[in-house]
Amino acid sequence: MNKNSVTVPEGVLGIWKPAGWTSHDVVAKARRILGVKRIGHTGTLDPSVTGVLPICVGRATRMVEYLQEMSKTYEATLRFGIATDTEDADGNVVETADASHLTAEQISEAVLSFVGDIEQIPPMVSALKVDGKRLYELAREGVTVERKPRPVTIHEIEILHIEGNGPYPEVRFSVRCSKGTYIRTLCVDIGRKLGVPAVMASLIRTASAGLTRENCVTLEDLAELKRQGDLSARFLPADEMLAFPRTVAPEREAVFALQGKTLAGSSLLPPPDREGLWRIYRSGDGVFLGLFDSDPARGTVRPIKVFHPAEEG
Repeated sequence: MNKNSVTVPEGVLGIWKPAGWTSHDVVAKARRILGVKRIGHTGTLDPSVTGVLPICVGRATRMVEYLQEMSKTYEATLRFGIATDTEDADGNVVETADASHLTAEQISEAVLSFVGDIEQIPPMVSALKVDGKRLYELAREGVTVERKPRPVTIHEIEILHIEGNGPYPEVRFSVRCSKGTYIRTLCVDIGRKLGVPAVMASLIRTASAGLTRENCVTLEDLAELKRQGDLSARFLPADEMLAFPRTVAPEREAVFALQGKTLAGSSLLPPPDREGLWRIYRSGDGVFLGLFDSDPARGTVRPIKVFHPAEEG
């Protein structure tokens, strides 16, 4: 290898997505800056939305499906008295009404009432596929299709500010929610509960896959870090971001693990005591070996994703 060449780290990189860019645009730009092929993001953001966009590079792309499942946090501004065909401020206004009668107490109570397990009907302007076609593509064609309600979880909501003056009062709130939650739809449903049209006026994703604003760089920062050869500190190991329990494999079992063999749970420290995925590390050097599925009833752990230390990212 040329001693002057720059090795691009692998792992998870937090990008602060700018407004006006699609998530695909951000990945394409990062790919060009880093000069890598294996790269992907962990959850789409609408073009107008800014915020945390975790990017997986190299073998970390194999963890996208698990990082996507982690909760996300947003800061949203909801405007009452206006409805659009896209449920956000980018759409065409389809209804207006004077919502000046709403009190701060009513607004706060309605917003907080959505904490818990709820159902949402996905908006027509969304990336969800129906019969192989994305809903926003159908919407562009003027086609509206029936969408089934989908269960999501609102873990917590914090009211940040209520502006109650005028016919179109607003509330700004922070919401931590499960994968698949449409904040636009949440805003519309809050308005519906209060008997008025409503729209999402703005949205910022403040946390995703455990990353926050402090963990992110802009695309401009990324290009500068690449020029300086100072990328490593910005990448996080994907395995350390997962919430799965961890255990350690002695040297003999570590060899078997890297061969993709099923292991005896009793040979690991500690022995897995619950069903589901476990992260397994090699004793001595702590190298991550992969994700294994534990079956305590049988006393075995089965390989799901093996990460060989010698594999190139």
